[in-house]
Amino acid sequence: MELKQEMARSLLKTSSLSVRTKLLHQTGLSLYNTSHGFHEEEVKKKLEQFPGGSIDLQKEDSGIGILTLNNPSKMNAFSGVMILQLLEKVIELESWTEGKGLIVRGAKNTFSSGSDLNAVKALGTPEDGMTLCMFMQNTLTRFMRLPLISVALVQGWALGGGAEFTTACDFRLMTPESEIRFVHKEMGIIPSWGGATRLVEIIGSRQALKVLSGALKLDSKKALNIGMVDEVLQSSDETECLEEAQEWLKQFIKGPPEVIRALKKSVSSGKELCFEDALQNERDLLGTVWGGPANKEAIARRQKFDK
Repeated sequence: MELKQEMARSLLKTSSLSVRTKLLHQTGLSLYNTSHGFHEEEVKKKLEQFPGGSIDLQKEDSGIGILTLNNPSKMNAFSGVMILQLLEKVIELESWTEGKGLIVRGAKNTFSSGSDLNAVKALGTPEDGMTLCMFMQNTLTRFMRLPLISVALVQGWALGGGAEFTTACDFRLMTPESEIRFVHKEMGIIPSWGGATRLVEIIGSRQALKVLSGALKLDSKKALNIGMVDEVLQSSDETECLEEAQEWLKQFIKGPPEVIRALKKSVSSGKELCFEDALQNERDLLGTVWGGPANKEAIARRQKFDK
C-alpha cells in the first residue's frame, strides 16, 4: 500500500513538472483556454471590428528585432487589430531561431497611450473586460517567455496598457523627457495585462503601490532611482535614441544565438518555476549547448592560449 502511494506521489510530481515546464517553454501554449471560459476565436472576431494602426516587426542581421507600436494619430494606442497583430508578431518571433534580442518602441517619439478608447467603450461589460484581460495576459506572457533578451525603449508617454507592456520586457530604457504612468486608477480600473504582477516583481510591493496609486510619478529620474528602468539615454531624437538602445542591448547578446537563447530560457525558468523544477530545466537546457559548436570552439581557443 505504501509503495503504491509513493508511486502515485512520484507520478503526480512528474506530471505536474511536465505541465509547468511545457507551459513555460513550448511555443503556442497560453495561460488561459476554454476551461477558463476563454474562447480565442470569439475574441478575435470582436477585436477585428476595431481597426487602426499596426504592429511592425523588423528583424536585423545582428539578431536584434525591432517591434514598433505604430498608431501615431492616437499616441500609439492599441486598436483591436493591433492587439491581434501583436499576437501574430509574438508567434513569428517564437520561431525566429536566429534572434537574440528585441527592442520594443513606439512610432513618432511616443511609446503607447494604452488601449484605444473606442474599443474600450464598445467592450464595456465585465465579461468583455475579463476576456480581453485573458487575451492580453496570454500574449504578453508568451512575449515575456520569448528566448530573446528584450528592452522597452520609452519615448514620450507610456500610459496604461503601454506602461504594462514595458513590464513584459527584460529591461527598460527611457529618454530624458519621457514618463511611465499607470493611469488605471484614474480610469476606475486596475491593470489587467499582467502589469501589476510584473511591476511588483520589478520594484517590490511598496513601490508598486505608490506607482499604481498615482502617488509616485515615474519620470526618467525617479524611474531610474527605484530600479524601474536601467538607464536614461542621452538623446530624445527618435533615430538617435534607437541607435543608443541597439548599442546598449548589444552588450547582452554577444555570442551565438543558441547560447543566448538558452541563457534567457534558464532565467525564465528561475523566475517562474519552483527551485527544483528550475534546476532540472537548467540541466535540460545545458544539454542543448554542452559539446555544441560554440562550446567546442571556446575550449579549443582556451587550449591554444594555455599551451
